[in-house]
Amino acid sequence: MRRSGVPPTQPGGAAHSHLIPSHMRPLRYSINVTLDGCCDHRVMIADEELHRRAAENLERADALIFGRVTYEMMEAAWRQPATAAPTPEWMQPWMKPFARTIDAKKKYVVSSTLDRVDWNAELVRGDLGTAVRQLKEQPGTGLLVGGVTLPLALAELGLIDEYEFVVHPRLVGHGPTLFAGLSRHLDLELVSQLEFRSGAVAMRYRPRRQQPA
Repeated sequence: MRRSGVPPTQPGGAAHSHLIPSHMRPLRYSINVTLDGCCDHRVMIADEELHRRAAENLERADALIFGRVTYEMMEAAWRQPATAAPTPEWMQPWMKPFARTIDAKKKYVVSSTLDRVDWNAELVRGDLGTAVRQLKEQPGTGLLVGGVTLPLALAELGLIDEYEFVVHPRLVGHGPTLFAGLSRHLDLELVSQLEFRSGAVAMRYRPRRQQPA
Protein backbone atom coordinates (compact mmCIF):
# COMPACT_ATOMS: atom_id res chain seq x y z
CA MET A 1 0.00 0.00 0.00
CA ARG A 2 1.13 3.54 -0.66
CA ARG A 3 -0.45 6.33 1.32
CA SER A 4 -0.75 9.83 -0.07
CA GLY A 5 -1.71 12.63 2.25
CA VAL A 6 -3.47 15.64 0.80
CA PRO A 7 -2.99 19.01 2.51
CA PRO A 8 -6.13 20.82 3.61
CA THR A 9 -5.18 23.94 1.65
CA GLN A 10 -4.84 23.78 -2.11
CA PRO A 11 -2.96 26.25 -4.34
CA GLY A 12 -5.04 29.26 -5.23
CA GLY A 13 -6.98 29.67 -2.02
CA ALA A 14 -8.08 28.15 1.25
CA ALA A 15 -10.22 25.07 1.26
CA HIS A 16 -13.52 25.52 3.05
CA SER A 17 -14.06 22.32 5.02
CA HIS A 18 -17.25 20.77 6.28
CA LEU A 19 -16.99 21.31 10.03
CA ILE A 20 -18.27 18.66 12.43
CA PRO A 21 -19.52 20.08 15.77
CA SER A 22 -17.25 18.89 18.53
CA HIS A 23 -20.14 17.30 20.43
CA MET A 24 -21.21 15.12 17.48
CA ARG A 25 -19.63 11.92 16.26
CA PRO A 26 -18.97 11.88 12.50
CA LEU A 27 -20.97 9.82 10.05
CA ARG A 28 -18.68 8.16 7.48
CA TYR A 29 -19.61 6.45 4.23
CA SER A 30 -17.42 3.95 2.39
CA ILE A 31 -18.28 2.25 -0.90
CA ASN A 32 -16.53 0.23 -3.60
CA VAL A 33 -16.93 1.47 -7.16
CA THR A 34 -15.46 0.51 -10.54
CA LEU A 35 -13.66 2.95 -12.83
CA ASP A 36 -16.82 3.28 -14.93
CA GLY A 37 -19.00 4.01 -11.92
CA CYS A 38 -20.66 0.68 -11.07
CA CYS A 39 -21.25 0.02 -7.37
CA ASP A 40 -22.49 -3.58 -7.64
CA HIS A 41 -20.51 -5.42 -4.94
CA ARG A 42 -20.52 -8.62 -6.99
CA VAL A 43 -18.13 -7.21 -9.63
CA MET A 44 -15.47 -5.88 -7.27
CA ILE A 45 -11.96 -7.20 -6.67
CA ALA A 46 -11.87 -9.23 -3.46
CA ASP A 47 -8.43 -9.68 -1.94
CA GLU A 48 -6.81 -9.72 1.48
CA GLU A 49 -5.59 -6.13 1.38
CA LEU A 50 -8.97 -4.66 0.49
CA HIS A 51 -10.73 -6.79 3.09
CA ARG A 52 -8.26 -5.57 5.69
CA ARG A 53 -9.08 -1.98 4.75
CA ALA A 54 -12.81 -2.69 5.07
CA ALA A 55 -12.28 -4.27 8.50
CA GLU A 56 -10.30 -1.21 9.62
CA ASN A 57 -13.20 1.04 8.60
CA LEU A 58 -15.55 -1.10 10.67
CA GLU A 59 -13.24 -0.93 13.67
CA ARG A 60 -13.22 2.90 13.53
CA ALA A 61 -17.00 2.96 13.99
CA ASP A 62 -19.03 2.63 17.17
CA ALA A 63 -21.98 1.39 15.14
CA LEU A 64 -23.15 0.74 11.59
CA ILE A 65 -26.21 2.20 9.84
CA PHE A 66 -27.85 0.13 7.12
CA GLY A 67 -31.03 0.18 5.10
CA ARG A 68 -33.06 -3.01 4.92
CA VAL A 69 -31.51 -4.39 1.72
CA THR A 70 -27.91 -3.89 2.86
CA TYR A 71 -28.65 -5.20 6.35
CA GLU A 72 -30.22 -8.40 5.03
CA MET A 73 -27.40 -8.90 2.51
CA MET A 74 -24.71 -8.41 5.16
CA GLU A 75 -26.49 -10.63 7.66
CA ALA A 76 -26.85 -13.46 5.13
CA ALA A 77 -23.14 -13.32 4.29
CA TRP A 78 -21.41 -12.47 7.55
CA ARG A 79 -23.52 -13.41 10.55
CA GLN A 80 -21.62 -15.92 12.65
CA PRO A 81 -23.53 -19.09 13.58
CA ALA A 82 -24.57 -19.51 17.20
CA THR A 83 -23.01 -22.98 17.27
CA ALA A 84 -19.93 -24.40 15.59
CA ALA A 85 -20.59 -24.83 11.89
CA PRO A 86 -18.42 -25.49 8.84
CA THR A 87 -16.93 -22.40 7.24
CA PRO A 88 -18.67 -21.61 3.93
CA GLU A 89 -16.64 -22.76 0.93
CA TRP A 90 -16.42 -19.22 -0.47
CA MET A 91 -14.93 -17.72 2.72
CA GLN A 92 -11.16 -17.41 2.56
CA PRO A 93 -9.14 -17.38 5.83
CA TRP A 94 -8.29 -13.70 5.32
CA MET A 95 -12.00 -12.84 5.25
CA LYS A 96 -12.55 -14.02 8.83
CA PRO A 97 -11.34 -10.84 10.62
CA PHE A 98 -13.89 -8.82 8.62
CA ALA A 99 -16.57 -11.39 9.42
CA ARG A 100 -15.84 -11.30 13.16
CA THR A 101 -15.74 -7.50 13.22
CA ILE A 102 -19.01 -6.88 11.40
CA ASP A 103 -20.74 -9.63 13.34
CA ALA A 104 -19.90 -7.99 16.67
CA LYS A 105 -20.74 -4.40 15.72
CA LYS A 106 -23.84 -2.58 16.90
CA LYS A 107 -26.15 -1.94 13.96
CA TYR A 108 -29.00 0.47 13.29
CA VAL A 109 -31.41 -0.52 10.53
CA VAL A 110 -33.52 2.08 8.75
CA SER A 111 -36.67 0.30 7.63
CA SER A 112 -40.41 0.82 7.58
CA THR A 113 -41.15 -2.78 6.59
CA LEU A 114 -39.12 -4.94 8.96
CA ASP A 115 -40.86 -5.90 12.19
CA ARG A 116 -37.73 -6.88 14.07
CA VAL A 117 -33.97 -7.24 13.75
CA ASP A 118 -31.72 -9.30 16.01
CA TRP A 119 -28.16 -9.21 14.64
CA ASN A 120 -26.91 -6.87 17.40
CA ALA A 121 -29.33 -4.50 15.74
CA GLU A 122 -32.00 -1.92 16.45
CA LEU A 123 -34.68 -0.58 14.12
CA VAL A 124 -34.73 3.12 13.25
CA ARG A 125 -38.20 4.53 12.66
CA GLY A 126 -39.71 7.92 12.01
CA ASP A 127 -38.06 10.95 10.44
CA LEU A 128 -34.66 9.93 9.04
CA GLY A 129 -32.92 13.24 9.64
CA THR A 130 -34.06 13.49 13.24
CA ALA A 131 -33.15 9.87 13.99
CA VAL A 132 -29.64 10.08 12.52
CA ARG A 133 -28.90 13.42 14.18
CA GLN A 134 -29.83 11.85 17.50
CA LEU A 135 -27.43 8.97 16.83
CA LYS A 136 -24.68 11.43 15.94
CA GLU A 137 -25.23 13.30 19.19
CA GLN A 138 -24.48 10.20 21.24
CA PRO A 139 -20.92 9.87 22.59
CA GLY A 140 -18.38 7.91 20.60
CA THR A 141 -15.84 8.05 17.80
CA GLY A 142 -18.04 7.71 14.74
CA LEU A 143 -20.72 5.93 12.72
CA LEU A 144 -20.38 4.10 9.40
CA VAL A 145 -23.14 3.89 6.80
CA GLY A 146 -23.22 1.40 3.95
CA GLY A 147 -25.30 0.71 0.89
CA VAL A 148 -26.54 2.92 -1.94
CA THR A 149 -30.09 4.15 -1.35
CA LEU A 150 -29.75 5.20 2.30
CA PRO A 151 -26.51 7.18 1.72
CA LEU A 152 -28.27 9.08 -1.06
CA ALA A 153 -30.95 10.19 1.39
CA LEU A 154 -28.34 11.08 4.02
CA ALA A 155 -26.30 13.06 1.49
CA GLU A 156 -29.43 15.03 0.57
CA LEU A 157 -29.83 15.89 4.26
CA GLY A 158 -26.19 16.94 4.60
CA LEU A 159 -25.56 14.34 7.30
CA ILE A 160 -22.53 12.52 5.87
CA ASP A 161 -19.27 13.95 7.18
CA GLU A 162 -16.80 11.81 5.26
CA TYR A 163 -16.99 9.92 1.97
CA GLU A 164 -14.59 7.14 1.00
CA PHE A 165 -14.67 5.80 -2.55
CA VAL A 166 -12.57 2.68 -3.13
CA VAL A 167 -12.10 2.80 -6.90
CA HIS A 168 -11.34 -0.57 -8.50
CA PRO A 169 -9.37 -0.78 -11.78
CA ARG A 170 -12.16 -2.56 -13.60
CA LEU A 171 -14.67 -1.66 -16.33
CA VAL A 172 -17.97 -3.55 -16.29
CA GLY A 173 -20.26 -1.63 -18.63
CA HIS A 174 -23.32 -1.46 -16.40
CA GLY A 175 -24.73 0.03 -13.21
CA PRO A 176 -26.02 0.64 -10.69
CA THR A 177 -24.33 3.97 -10.10
CA LEU A 178 -23.92 6.05 -6.96
CA PHE A 179 -26.14 8.98 -5.98
CA ALA A 180 -28.47 8.64 -8.96
CA GLY A 181 -31.14 11.32 -8.56
CA LEU A 182 -29.16 13.60 -6.22
CA SER A 183 -31.04 16.89 -6.34
CA ARG A 184 -28.01 19.20 -6.19
CA HIS A 185 -24.28 19.21 -6.65
CA LEU A 186 -22.21 18.30 -3.62
CA ASP A 187 -18.65 19.62 -3.68
CA LEU A 188 -16.07 17.53 -1.85
CA GLU A 189 -12.52 18.15 -0.65
CA LEU A 190 -9.93 15.38 -1.00
CA VAL A 191 -8.46 14.50 2.40
CA SER A 192 -6.28 11.46 1.64
CA GLN A 193 -5.75 8.62 -0.78
CA LEU A 194 -4.37 5.14 -0.38
CA GLU A 195 -3.16 2.92 -3.23
CA PHE A 196 -3.39 -0.88 -3.08
CA ARG A 197 -1.35 -3.54 -4.84
CA SER A 198 -4.40 -4.49 -6.92
CA GLY A 199 -4.46 -1.01 -8.43
CA ALA A 200 -7.50 0.03 -6.40
CA VAL A 201 -7.33 3.45 -4.76
CA ALA A 202 -9.22 4.51 -1.61
CA MET A 203 -9.96 8.23 -1.71
CA ARG A 204 -11.41 10.02 1.32
CA TYR A 205 -13.34 13.26 0.94
CA ARG A 206 -15.15 15.70 3.17
CA PRO A 207 -17.93 18.05 2.03
CA ARG A 208 -16.82 21.62 1.41
CA ARG A 209 -18.50 24.15 3.63
CA GLN A 210 -20.70 26.59 1.78
CA GLN A 211 -19.27 30.11 1.77
CA PRO A 212 -21.58 32.89 2.97
CA ALA A 213 -23.29 34.69 0.15
